[in-house]
Amino acid sequence: MNKLVIATRVSDLALWQAYHIKARVETSYPEITVELNKIVSSGDKILDKPLALIGGKGHFTKELEDEMLAGNADLAVHSLKDVPTYIPEGLELVAVTERQDQSDVFLSHKYATLDDLPQGAVVGTTSLRRRMQLLQQRPDLKVKDLRGNVNTRLRKLSEGQYDAIILAWIGLHRLDLLKDIPYTQKLSLDMMIPPMGQAALGIEIVTGNDKIREIAESVKDLNTFICTQIERDFISKIGAGCSAPVACNAVINEDEITFRVMLGFPDGTNIMQEKVVVSVEKSENLGSELAQKMIDNGAMELLKKAEKIAFKDEMPQRL
Repeated sequence: MNKLVIATRVSDLALWQAYHIKARVETSYPEITVELNKIVSSGDKILDKPLALIGGKGHFTKELEDEMLAGNADLAVHSLKDVPTYIPEGLELVAVTERQDQSDVFLSHKYATLDDLPQGAVVGTTSLRRRMQLLQQRPDLKVKDLRGNVNTRLRKLSEGQYDAIILAWIGLHRLDLLKDIPYTQKLSLDMMIPPMGQAALGIEIVTGNDKIREIAESVKDLNTFICTQIERDFISKIGAGCSAPVACNAVINEDEITFRVMLGFPDGTNIMQEKVVVSVEKSENLGSELAQKMIDNGAMELLKKAEKIAFKDEMPQRL
C-alpha cells in the first residue's frame, strides 16, 4: 500500500482535523502518500435550519461514508460528536484520538461572564443541549438560533445580533480564534455538560483492510476510546437524536471514571440528571446501565415530549 485517501468535510475546522491526521500518518508511515478527498456535506450546505430539522448529525457524515463505500476514500476523519451511533454496514469506527479540552465557552463583546448577562439578554446557540442547560440556570435569558460555520457565528456576534454565544472551546482554539473575542469564559463540565464525543476525532474505515485498520489504530487513544464508548452506549440505549436535549460526558481521572448525564425539556424544565463515579475496570457497561436506570425513571416519555416541543413551529426535513 503506497497511498491513503482521507475523506473530509471542507470547513476550516474539518480540514484542520484532516491535515492533523494526515501529518500523523505520514510521520508513522513515511512510505505512504496521504491525499485528502474534500467533500461538501449536506450539513455544510444547509445553514438556515437547526440540525434536528434536517435529519441530525448524519448530515455531516453521510457523504463521506458514501465516498468510502464507493471506493473513493480509505478512511474518514470526523468530529466524533457528529458521528451517529449507527455505523453503516461495510464501515467501522475503529479509532478515537486523544481528547482535548471538552469545555463549552461563553463568548461576548459586551459581558465578561454568563452571570453578567442582564435579564432578557440574547444568547446564540442552536444546540438543544446548550439551550436546556442555559435556561435551567438562567430562565430569564432569550435563546436565539445560531447556524453557520465558526467564522459566520463569530461575525454575527461582533455585529451585535447576539449579546453572547456559546461554542465548543476546542474548535476556536484549533483555529486560533479566541484572541479576537473581548470576553471569553470557559464553562466547567458541571456548569455545561458537553455532548457525546466532544473534542475527540473519530476515524472511520472501510471494513476488511487490515493495513488501513492498522494505520487508523496508530492514532487511537485508549482512555478516550473508553470514555467516548460509554457516551455512545448511553446515547444509543436511550435513543437520543439531535431533536432531544441530552448531554453526556465521561472523564477518566487516574483509575476512576466520572460520568455526567442530563436530559430534559429545551426550556430548562423537567430535568433528569445523574453523576456517577466508578472504577475504570467496572465501567464497561456504564453507559448502557445508566441509560437503563433513566429509562426506568421515565426518560423515554420525557424525551418524546421534549422532541415534540423542541421545534413545534417548524416541520422537520428528513434524509
